[in-house]
Amino acid sequence: MKKVFLMLCLLGIILPYYQLLLFIKGGGSIEQFWTEAFASYPSSMLAMDLSVAAFAFLIFLIFAKVQNRIKRLQFTKYLICLFLVGFSLALPLYLYDNYEK
Repeated sequence: MKKVFLMLCLLGIILPYYQLLLFIKGGGSIEQFWTEAFASYPSSMLAMDLSVAAFAFLIFLIFAKVQNRIKRLQFTKYLICLFLVGFSLALPLYLYDNYEK
């Protein structure tokens, strides 16, 4: 199962950043990114769904840190992954690190 989580980590980096690179190559800007992210009801739904899931994971991490269930270095690692790459890396990495604990 750890191999599956590791593959999901890799996909969580590659797939979103591939789409971002295509967007940038197409002349996209930050303003255009946010405009297009909420341009239709389906894209807004996906953006909001992902935002709530990422926020819930952030709250979970903070709670786990306060309860001393994860160390400061682990907390920092997941936080960096969440904000620099996204939920698509942070959650699979957490699952990879904590599988069979």
